[in-house]
Amino acid sequence: MSFTSRTPSGGWRANWRDPSGKQKAKTFKTKREALAFLAEMESSMNRGQYVSPHAGKTKFGSYALEWLASRSTEKTTAAGESSVMRNHVVPQWGDTPMSKITHSAVQAWVTSLGTRLGYTMVSECLRLTSSVLRAAVRDQIIGANPCEGVKVPKRRRTDSDDIRVLAQSDLPGLLSEVPERYRALVGVAVGAGLRWGECLGLRLDAIDLDPQRPTLRVSRTLIEISGHVSAKPYPKSRAGRRTVPLPPFVVTLLTEHLTQFPPSPSGDLFTNRDGGPLWRSTFRSRIWRPALVRAGLLGKVVQVDETTFRAEWPTGDGLEQHAEFSTHDEAVSQVARHAAGGLRFHDLRHTYATWLVSSGVPINDVASVMGHEQTSTTLNRYTHRSDRRDSNVRGALADFSLTEDTEESPEDTEGPSEEEP
Repeated sequence: MSFTSRTPSGGWRANWRDPSGKQKAKTFKTKREALAFLAEMESSMNRGQYVSPHAGKTKFGSYALEWLASRSTEKTTAAGESSVMRNHVVPQWGDTPMSKITHSAVQAWVTSLGTRLGYTMVSECLRLTSSVLRAAVRDQIIGANPCEGVKVPKRRRTDSDDIRVLAQSDLPGLLSEVPERYRALVGVAVGAGLRWGECLGLRLDAIDLDPQRPTLRVSRTLIEISGHVSAKPYPKSRAGRRTVPLPPFVVTLLTEHLTQFPPSPSGDLFTNRDGGPLWRSTFRSRIWRPALVRAGLLGKVVQVDETTFRAEWPTGDGLEQHAEFSTHDEAVSQVARHAAGGLRFHDLRHTYATWLVSSGVPINDVASVMGHEQTSTTLNRYTHRSDRRDSNVRGALADFSLTEDTEESPEDTEGPSEEEP
């Protein structure tokens, strides 16, 4: 039952019971305002959409932390979401009461993010913000989610988006510059399409080098979170548990690897020099990027004379920088550390899918060996322009002619058939 009562100060108090039966009250200047408010409360309770007028004072930051802690997600997913929340979302909305977050404010924030962050990160910021506010609606803290209808700025493709696939002609040169201990690791990524964690998760029992049908089995992965590496006894998705046929060059690399670098006591194929897990950041800075430089795929190192090497590298704003060093290794290290762009290790997976599609492998088979549940994921995310695109397109229309064939056919020169009168 709801009613109004006069306050000692001359105002009017609206009194009502919420759906749980607790007595609630709110003060207004006039009786008309109090009655209108009570009518709205009763209507919302009848519709099952009741929201306490005091609940919206809950601040976004404290509620978001509770929401994150209550989720049951993979460790890598939780770590990623926590990072985005901590670095981008909470600094914007942390001290804001839930009821004060408006649709226009969220849209302005997302638009601003689009000027300094990539499309994927902006989308993730909006997704997490919307998820928190959607939960607040279910908890009857706010009446509606202000993120509904907010638009993320369109993805703007740049020139660098088209240079993420390794040309087949560049693979031998790259492999020759990768230290022997890690060549098979690179080979498995580009010749079997495995993710970084799936490569490191390979054990000896997952490899079958039968000359007739060589394969590897993906059933385990390693994850790296906040400086700690741990094993996960299953891949990223159900489709990720798969068997991948191996091309001859990968079989050769694995055979040589097993001969020179025996597996660890637990059977792990790819480890550091001490037999421990490889750190992704260390591999990138000390192995991968220097190999790109030496292979001529990132920046340039030119020998000026017997004691001088010139390092040249592109910057993020499209400019070219250069410096001179007394040794080749110093010049390579400079380019590896400071050059913008360059092929990423994960781009080997993009390369694998693109090579298969360009060679005519059916897309459902490509999706299967890539570990994708839907072929659309393979087409939209992991296939790019191949180095044979132009010649393939020209070849498809090579026989097309603008002139009509005026040569008479044998049928045209013969007389009437016997059936004609």
